[in-house]
Amino acid sequence: MGRIAKIEYFRLPPRWLFVKITDEDGNAGWGEASLEGHTQAVEGCLDAWVERYVGLEADDIEHIWQLSYRGGFYRGGPVLMSALAGVDIALWDLKARKLNVPIHQLLGGKVRNKLRVYAWIGGDRPSDVEVQANVRKSQGFKAIKMNGTEDLGWLDSPSKLEECVARLKTVKALGLDAGVDFHGRVHKPMAKQLAAALEPHHPLFIEEPLLSEHIEGIKAIAAQTYCPIALGERLHSRWEVRPFLEAGCVDILQPDISHVGGISEMHRIGAMAEAYDVALAPHCPLGPIALAANVQVDAVSANFAIQEMSLGIHYNVGGQDLTSYTKNPEVWNVKDGYIELMKGPGLGIEVDEEQVRRLSKDVKAWVNPMFSGPGGEIREW
Repeated sequence: MGRIAKIEYFRLPPRWLFVKITDEDGNAGWGEASLEGHTQAVEGCLDAWVERYVGLEADDIEHIWQLSYRGGFYRGGPVLMSALAGVDIALWDLKARKLNVPIHQLLGGKVRNKLRVYAWIGGDRPSDVEVQANVRKSQGFKAIKMNGTEDLGWLDSPSKLEECVARLKTVKALGLDAGVDFHGRVHKPMAKQLAAALEPHHPLFIEEPLLSEHIEGIKAIAAQTYCPIALGERLHSRWEVRPFLEAGCVDILQPDISHVGGISEMHRIGAMAEAYDVALAPHCPLGPIALAANVQVDAVSANFAIQEMSLGIHYNVGGQDLTSYTKNPEVWNVKDGYIELMKGPGLGIEVDEEQVRRLSKDVKAWVNPMFSGPGGEIREW
């Protein structure tokens, strides 16, 4: 037992927000509350919670989760749930470290010793995929993900879709599985065509064929194609996930642990998905704390399928990458498409606090890229 003495957060390059919680006995845990493009909003939420949570019992993880979710009249959404994720992950890390066990031991124990992983190629405007895919092969990956298209108009040239098919064929010819991310930037008139064009070439999955607010459109595409449909990064709780499971229009659920309220809610969402025979493949283009938290849930989830890794992702510019801010980056080494389950206490990574504090000084918040069409109209990124 030990009451919370201090809650700190650190804005870090390339676009991450780490949280540290220390109890009155000096025990500490780390979380990640990164919400790409909305860092200042999450920081504001954390500022408000610091005043309320100092003095609470750090072991009471679920009580603090419920307080964070139900303690205000307005709840949920990406900002509040990302702030909650940072707190929740840090509390799990703190508790498991006090007990000198990995977090997965507190979640019921592991069902696997290694995890299948994939990495990104191609960037926001995909190109040179053959060169990048070969690099991923040399790093040990057997699967990748890439954006399907650049920005598109609501009704655009079919040639844009032909380019996506050609990229998928190129990558598969190298012996890699490939997920194709529509990224919510493809609207219904084009998404129907793109799903049909990709289908003969067997993508690993198609991701966010439409934005998640268009559940009826996603249901229609799911009925049209046998490509596995993946989504979930813009759903922020089990209540937002439930309609997609009930509609039967998702095959692979991709919640983001830094946007759904942390380990506690991710574990619940994964179990709920299992009841619908839906695979769990957590979204994680973020930092090492978020990935380590995912791994702890993946380890205990029977329906876990594959884990996204941000190693070398196109957002990681300026010198910081997945291997930054930790003293044991070797835990992310990939062999034959898998990483080994970490054996250390807590999250299984050792945060380099000196580096975190040094590189968090005077960091500007990451700004979301924007796309515009030929008439100056805003397009989906």
